[in-house]
Amino acid sequence: MKYQARTAGSLWLVTLVAATGGFLFGYDTAVINGANQYLKAHFQLNAMQEGIAGASAILGCIPGAMCAGFLSDRFGRRKVLFLCAILYAVSGLLAAIPQTFAGFLAARFMSGLGIGASSMVCPVYIAELAPAARRGRLGSLFQLGIVLGIFLTLFINARIQSFGDETWNAAQGWRWMLGAEVVPALLLLALLFFVPESPRWLLGAGRDPEAQSILESLGGPDHARQEMAEVRQALRGEEGRFAELFRARFRRPLVIAVLLMAFSQFSGINAIMYYSTKIFATAGVGARDSFMSSVIVGLVNLVFTFVAIALVDKAGRRALLLVGMAAQVIALGAVGLMFHAGYNGLPLLLAILAFIGAFAMALGPIPWILCSEIFPTRIRGRAMSVATFTIWSSCYVVAQTFPMLNDNPAIGPALTFWVYGACSLAGLIFVVTTVPETKGRSLEEIERSWTVR
Repeated sequence: MKYQARTAGSLWLVTLVAATGGFLFGYDTAVINGANQYLKAHFQLNAMQEGIAGASAILGCIPGAMCAGFLSDRFGRRKVLFLCAILYAVSGLLAAIPQTFAGFLAARFMSGLGIGASSMVCPVYIAELAPAARRGRLGSLFQLGIVLGIFLTLFINARIQSFGDETWNAAQGWRWMLGAEVVPALLLLALLFFVPESPRWLLGAGRDPEAQSILESLGGPDHARQEMAEVRQALRGEEGRFAELFRARFRRPLVIAVLLMAFSQFSGINAIMYYSTKIFATAGVGARDSFMSSVIVGLVNLVFTFVAIALVDKAGRRALLLVGMAAQVIALGAVGLMFHAGYNGLPLLLAILAFIGAFAMALGPIPWILCSEIFPTRIRGRAMSVATFTIWSSCYVVAQTFPMLNDNPAIGPALTFWVYGACSLAGLIFVVTTVPETKGRSLEEIERSWTVR
């Protein structure tokens, strides 16, 4: 009973850290959408500068993700999370008080470093601490944090916007939108003082007594002995070098990680998340109705993330991916058909919502979970860096190309969404032929399962 209570408390704090990291990820990604029109007025930006302002954080995500893998394998998951919290807090403050546009871009690039690093470290941290039976559910809470951050940012921005007129917002409102990020960043920083380091990382670093103490707090002495024996056995065959990722034994998990992350973006999810109002406006929906439709999109995204949390450890990762991606293909085909036939209003909204729901229950959270499970301890951080580099690079490509594809008379929205549907179909075929089930298996069991094919 004593161990059960201690386990529940420790896991609750670890999960809260991961969810708060996800919330900051979501908030920082979405906040620019409310601030950009006022930034444009304040700094008198042209169209190219406005685009740079929106993409500056994404550009920081790529090096942030790549560096975090090496740093977390070298210095530990918890220390890198401390760095992420500091980056979020400092960048939020600096983005709220810039005197020049260049100063604003530097602050947003710094926030991107935090997003990229936390998107790599949070899934790994929770995967290495969570029991196998609950690893999927607890790992899904990182994605829930992201979705909740994106959703609540819409209302935070609207509330701040209501404090003054256009002139006040152009002078001060956008500063409060960006500066509000300091509050959850300080919460994350405070929480990190009360959570342990990853015991698997500690064992890899030769700090066995600390690892044993943490594992005992999570599941008792018997659990600690079993976990330590499994981790030690797995570590014997690992060198911890980046080159290990490309050995024959781990080529398959590397391909799974990279392609799942790429498919998650090339399905077009962020074309909708970043440009939903523009998409509905293109379909002839009025400005007010476009805004409300975007709110509904965010709400469905949130609700179906809870579906993933409820089912991922029961139905399994692979089963959810198969169902969700099949639904995505149908929904994206329907969205393209709506645009092609000139339908708008409720039919188009329902087709988009079907895609959002399917993505939120499968391709949204599960690639993060799988990528944090399928690599050995010594190189897990570096492997996640490759995966997160892939997702942020793909995200940047989609964000940059969607307006060009959507506005091109020779392509247009119908063909654009059919392309996203084709990418989803390719992803579905990939899951059917290549992706294994990992539910209920320890990280060391999963590692031992990889064989040369």
